[in-house]
Amino acid sequence: MTTLQSAAELAAAASKPYPNDSADYRKARTALLAEEIELRRRIERVAAQRRALPLGGAAGDYRFKDQNGATVGLADLFGKHDTLVTYFWMYGPQRARPCPMCTAFLGALDTPVADLTQRVAFAVLGRSPVERQLAFARERGWRNLKFYMTVGDDYARDYRGLAPDGSEWPALDVWVQRDGRVHHYWASELGGTQDPGQDPRGAPDPTPLWNILDLTPGGRGTDWYPKLEYATAA
Repeated sequence: MTTLQSAAELAAAASKPYPNDSADYRKARTALLAEEIELRRRIERVAAQRRALPLGGAAGDYRFKDQNGATVGLADLFGKHDTLVTYFWMYGPQRARPCPMCTAFLGALDTPVADLTQRVAFAVLGRSPVERQLAFARERGWRNLKFYMTVGDDYARDYRGLAPDGSEWPALDVWVQRDGRVHHYWASELGGTQDPGQDPRGAPDPTPLWNILDLTPGGRGTDWYPKLEYATAA
């Protein structure tokens, strides 16, 4: 096993002052850099542990409607890949507009999904007709995401997108095909695990809205939650 150099030593070697840094700033930034190195290493360890998961349960015979109106199964969403990532978004037929947080998440993926799908398939699942989902996507300027409507609510109920009271929840899931069967591999199960005063989020969260704001001195503050429309400057 490779023995890693300590984060403090790496930080001390890598830390270089920017113009007019004070000694106090550079000392604090170097200490923070050591923590960032440790965080990166922890992220790598968690990712390796995730990759080592055994197969989850075999998927049921869930059906979906594609944008051509054809009924397809979960296996059909894989295309040429053996791995599929799905996102169930909160845009059921009872909603006049989709969830703003789901919208922020999908908006951040519409361009990079072209890169992602070189290695895995990606599908957006919703309870609204595909035409309705696509209309909103075009309104937002999205061009690359693929949308599907769940046929019935079995899928949404089984994979935590639909609560018994009818409320919807977002669900990010990873699926694999092995020996002709589709298996559930991973899902975010962090809902309800947030610490006091915190918002629910992934670890790490894949949305730039969280991560970029967390780089700033003001952080996310209390008014950071995304909106579907913003007032334009005069």
